Amino acid sequence: MNWYVGNLPPMPGVFPDYPAPVIRNIGDAEEMVLMRWGMPPPPRNGGPPATNIRNTSSPHWRGWLTSENRCLVPANSFAEYAPEPNPETRKKDVVWFALDGSRPLFCFAGIWNEFNGDRGTKSKPIPGPHLVYGFLTTSPNAIVAPIHSKDYAGDPDDRGRTRRLATRSVGRGEGAPASVAR
Repeated sequence: MNWYVGNLPPMPGVFPDYPAPVIRNIGDAEEMVLMRWGMPPPPRNGGPPATNIRNTSSPHWRGWLTSENRCLVPANSFAEYAPEPNPETRKKDVVWFALDGSRPLFCFAGIWNEFNGDRGTKSKPIPGPHLVYGFLTTSPNAIVAPIHSKDYAGDPDDRGRTRRLATRSVGRGEGAPASVAR
């Protein structure tokens, strides 16, 4: 694997439109590069970049579901907001998910592309081109379902299966939900 990101410092979090390390296929090799989180949204919808892609039957996403545009996004945990506000704070709590308390590394399945438009804020646009990615999502498993209506495709229990998931085309409803624990 080619590692073009160097020795990255620890990242306390990854947020939409910020760079993160992503593993992609390039020819017969794999490489790790920094990409911005968020794919261009469908033109009819407009709005901010799409961070999560669930409707893989949409014509907008179909072209990026080939092995050339598949990627893996390394992570050791992820967070979702609780569905209801906390009665004491009146704010939604952040609920963290990981494989276990030691937060071992796993990967989310995703798609990537080169985007030639501006990213960043309207007051400080960053002109393209940009390498961008989004997570593939699926129905949540029993652990995530009480908190969020979707889960991220991937299989953190088996690196080989995760690699195969990243290199095959995905159709509607396919993909293994991440088996995570709170």
